[in-house]
Amino acid sequence: MTLETANSKLDEGAEYETFKENRSEEVRVTVDPGICGFVCRIRGQKDGKQVSFDIASECKQIQKLALELGTVHMKDLFVPLTRSPIFLIAEKTRCHLACPIPSSLVKAAEVVLGLALPKDASLRFSA
Repeated sequence: MTLETANSKLDEGAEYETFKENRSEEVRVTVDPGICGFVCRIRGQKDGKQVSFDIASECKQIQKLALELGTVHMKDLFVPLTRSPIFLIAEKTRCHLACPIPSSLVKAAEVVLGLALPKDASLRFSA
């Protein structure tokens, strides 16, 4: 999948976009993971107390994660990291340990379920 395909698949837009204020039914997140260059576009959609994701990336591991990740239930956001379906699938599909995509999926789920506010996060290295 090319980046153009990823962009068109999830519709080009802002870094992330929420609808209907903070109680949105959908959230969009763009993640620039750094040196690998595999920008990822995430769309999380609320269905009751569950979230389904559309994930677009050129990264093969993230593509595998996207295929295997089903819906995430609100209760899955309150389990230890070692029992999180998102992180278990990230491990199974061999995502790099420092990859920010799995934690971005957790944050997107929290936002769309109304458990967190949409606020940019960043990691910066300084000299």
